[in-house]
Amino acid sequence: MRSWGVIGGLAAAVAAGIYVLWGPIAERKKRRRGLVPGLLNLGNTCFMNSLLQGLSSCPSFIRWLEEFTAQYKAEQNQPSEQQCLSLTLLHLLRALSCQEVTEDDVLDASCLLEVLRIYRWQISTFEEQDAHELFHVLTSSLEDERDRQPRVTHLFDVHSLEPEITQKQISCRTRGSLPPMSNHWKSQHPFHGRLTSNMVCKHCEHQSPVRYDTFDSLSLSIPAAMWGHPMTLDHCLHHFISSESVKDVVCDNCTKIQAEGTLNGQSVENQKTTFVKQLKLGKLPQCLCIHLQRLSWSNQGTPLKRHEHVQFNEFLIMDIYKYHIPVHKSTQSDLNQKSSEETKPGTKDGLAVKPSDAEQTCGTKSLLMNGACSSSFLMSSGTFPLTAFPECSSPVYLYRLMAVVVHHGDMHSGHFVTYRRSPPSSKNPLSVSNQWLWISDDTVRKASLQEVLSSSAYLLFYERVHSRVQHQSLELRPEE
Repeated sequence: MRSWGVIGGLAAAVAAGIYVLWGPIAERKKRRRGLVPGLLNLGNTCFMNSLLQGLSSCPSFIRWLEEFTAQYKAEQNQPSEQQCLSLTLLHLLRALSCQEVTEDDVLDASCLLEVLRIYRWQISTFEEQDAHELFHVLTSSLEDERDRQPRVTHLFDVHSLEPEITQKQISCRTRGSLPPMSNHWKSQHPFHGRLTSNMVCKHCEHQSPVRYDTFDSLSLSIPAAMWGHPMTLDHCLHHFISSESVKDVVCDNCTKIQAEGTLNGQSVENQKTTFVKQLKLGKLPQCLCIHLQRLSWSNQGTPLKRHEHVQFNEFLIMDIYKYHIPVHKSTQSDLNQKSSEETKPGTKDGLAVKPSDAEQTCGTKSLLMNGACSSSFLMSSGTFPLTAFPECSSPVYLYRLMAVVVHHGDMHSGHFVTYRRSPPSSKNPLSVSNQWLWISDDTVRKASLQEVLSSSAYLLFYERVHSRVQHQSLELRPEE
């Protein structure tokens, strides 16, 4: 009898220990319902945890990783997960988006730091790091992994620069159709975009060739606020693409005109004039990462953090910031009928217009939509009220907010947290949840949209929303 009493006491002690450590099973399931796993802080790894939670809320990025890593399944010598960043990242993001069954409320992301060391990135877990810098480390490392795959670089990458161009508008000098685009350009990650730089001479209005540069995030400086006016995301975007004058630039066209006016073919000095430089977005990505620069410097040269609130919305319209390739005169007559039926924002008769003209098309209304707006509009859930803005009733480049990374503290120390959407239900995996979550490392709770829009954002993650017409267009043109 005594032995049975001892056994019973031990069993009771074990049961009590399990209850203290894990709690009742029913309560544990109830606590996790509608939430996502948290991430263990390995020292000072809140920068990594917040970024991973933000990326896991972007379904297009996860789908791209799934398609990209599918190539490894066909290989005989399959690389291990510890050797490939894409496989490690996909495993973490699927777990954080509840696409993989896990019994853990808190996950360990140290495997990501280990695989980054293979890519020669030494990231200390005991020092303050930046979430935006880690984002660039991940995207550049994924590009390095892609570049290791055998490929043939495609000469005609016009589709990657301007996906709106149809095949009929492009032809070689031999008047033959272009060969199919290589898989190299198709495998660009969904954060990949292109900036255009346009130079126009003020004297003769000659336009230099447009220059394209790649980007994976838009890093926006916060302009000086006007007294009595709130700072909005549109103010930062307009400041980013605002034109600037560049003096003492040699204009070949002005030099040519000057040479034609001289007698006996006398040599003419290069004519230097003032050019106007204009930035635009040549190719908008499927997933848009916006970085708000909150670093500033005092008169003494010490770093300071800017704490002001930049207003942003659940939906973002980017049409007026998009560059449109001018249509050649020889093909203009063929497109007149089509352009009269369908005029794109920021264009006039199929030609690119000045920023001031584009702003008149969608201008002040866009400033209202992408930042400063009424409280009733801030509380809109899921559906974009296009009827409230007839001037922009059919935006082509409409984005939905998916996650916000916030930094609390100063330039020397602080903490990163994330607001993100809850994953969609398993019954409707293609839907978008209206439930928001606040995540700080291993702590996860529900949050309201108003709380999200009131936060001081550091990183904003948007994903493009395609209309039904655009979905049909993409189905007809799978090569784009």
